[in-house]
Amino acid sequence: MTQTPSRTLDLTRDVALLTADLMDIESVSGNETELANAVEAALRTLAHLEVVRDGDSIMARTSLGRAERVILAGHLDTVPLPTVPGSRGTVPSSWDGEVLYGRGATDMKGGVAVQLALATELANPTRDVTFIFYDHEEVEASLSGLGRLQESFPDWLEADFAVLLEPTNGTVEGGCNGTMRFHATTTGRAAHSARAWMGENAIHAAAEILTRLRDHEPATVSVEGLEYRESLNAVKIWGGTAGNVIPDAATVEINYRFAPDKSVEQAEAYVRNLLSGIDLVRTDAAAGARPGLDRTAAASFVAVVGQEPKPKYGWTDVARFSALGIPAVNFGPGDALLAHTDNEHVEAAAVRACLAALRTWLS
Repeated sequence: MTQTPSRTLDLTRDVALLTADLMDIESVSGNETELANAVEAALRTLAHLEVVRDGDSIMARTSLGRAERVILAGHLDTVPLPTVPGSRGTVPSSWDGEVLYGRGATDMKGGVAVQLALATELANPTRDVTFIFYDHEEVEASLSGLGRLQESFPDWLEADFAVLLEPTNGTVEGGCNGTMRFHATTTGRAAHSARAWMGENAIHAAAEILTRLRDHEPATVSVEGLEYRESLNAVKIWGGTAGNVIPDAATVEINYRFAPDKSVEQAEAYVRNLLSGIDLVRTDAAAGARPGLDRTAAASFVAVVGQEPKPKYGWTDVARFSALGIPAVNFGPGDALLAHTDNEHVEAAAVRACLAALRTWLS
């Protein structure tokens, strides 16, 4: 059932202004409903598109019988808002000349604005197009709206090529690294800290884990001509019960970003070998994606963009398309290094240039 939106979107506006409109609807993961309502309502005014909704994910597509079908995908959610007073990467958005500041400016409401502008403009594209707007990208993979759509609407995710509009500074980034997380746990024996010799300090025992991670030299792996840099890091640590108690347990959370030449199983074996003898529990994993730039649709898109492709170091949902046998690339406005920062911003010209490239390719 179509839900009544609390705000309306004018998809004919300049795409940079449309980006600001999207940013002004706060959509931290788990709170995408208001934005999803507005996106759905706007798409349902376009007679040339078939539209479906599942939770806070929306899909729309042309059905013109073209020889090829491509997917343009982007997520509606953002990471939480900054907590530092005076941060510019927040909601609502703000302009500084031709630079737009606010949460989601780069990751990835500029890309979503491009999708919506193309959905409005391209009533007669040269390739059939499926537009996917999904929820819960910025949280654990099990909650992903795109994953849910794969299960509920498999026929909607059939295509020859996909473009995920993650920020790439307007350059095609092929494939992506995989990612996985572990909890590494140490145990000890609790005691009063005034009589520490009666206990065993589990936090001190975690030093061995941290030393191995510190001394590890991450690899750079060449995959189909692109150089993927790996990383293996402790990202969180916790333990202890009180200020006068020797801790009897401690946990280090570890994140491994691995090149797409490895399967999840191979990547896990690599970490377990490095941290042999340590109690490891894998808590999350998502495979990477090989570039696939040799495919016809990918090559034609790269030619239109006109820049040398690069690897994607972070994990993105191109991996989900790759798992379905659909070659996919990342291509969107904004600098990925600004994503999630308190200074998140995008240049209006970058959003317009992204729109122009995709318009040329699909027209």
